[in-house]
Amino acid sequence: MSDKATEIANLLGPTVQALGLDLLGAEYLPAPGGATLRLYIDVPLAEQPERMVNVDDCERVSREVSAQLDVEDPISGNYTLEVSSPGVDRPLFTLEQFEQQLGQSAKVGLKLPQESRRRLQGEIAAVDHAQGTVTFIVDGKPFVAAFDNIDKARIIPDWAALGLAPTKPTGPAPKKGDKAKNKSNNETAAKKPRAE
Repeated sequence: MSDKATEIANLLGPTVQALGLDLLGAEYLPAPGGATLRLYIDVPLAEQPERMVNVDDCERVSREVSAQLDVEDPISGNYTLEVSSPGVDRPLFTLEQFEQQLGQSAKVGLKLPQESRRRLQGEIAAVDHAQGTVTFIVDGKPFVAAFDNIDKARIIPDWAALGLAPTKPTGPAPKKGDKAKNKSNNETAAKKPRAE
């Protein structure tokens, strides 16, 4: 998270919590025409999976946070506020969130290159709070990244486990000659005399 996003998340966290939700993190995306402030909210872990974030939750947070942002005014200029659930490709903003996702695969962007990489993809293997590091298994080897050097990280959904992976057709694949064979069967059927 950028410094600005961290500042905003710290400012808005108590407001979101007062609504019975958790602010996972914020993304602040400056642009020439106006910035985008995206907040990711979720229900507390104790209430999952029975309760999920819904549109009403996002609207409530948006209303309360908009009022607070108008008063506190942490962003100069125009910006768009977006409030979102984390989704299946959940972003990770804290060491605690990485720890909750141990064993999951993640796509990670680094602020500064490490071992000649700025991007990596691998399984979250360990979190060391004392050292402030996250260990990933990348290409079968451990890759230790300083948490402060992680710019963005998202879970890679396991589509098969979610039951959303494309299924392979069952049964034998059609043989090369089958198409021509079917065509000839259709032709002979078409040539048969019909009863009038």
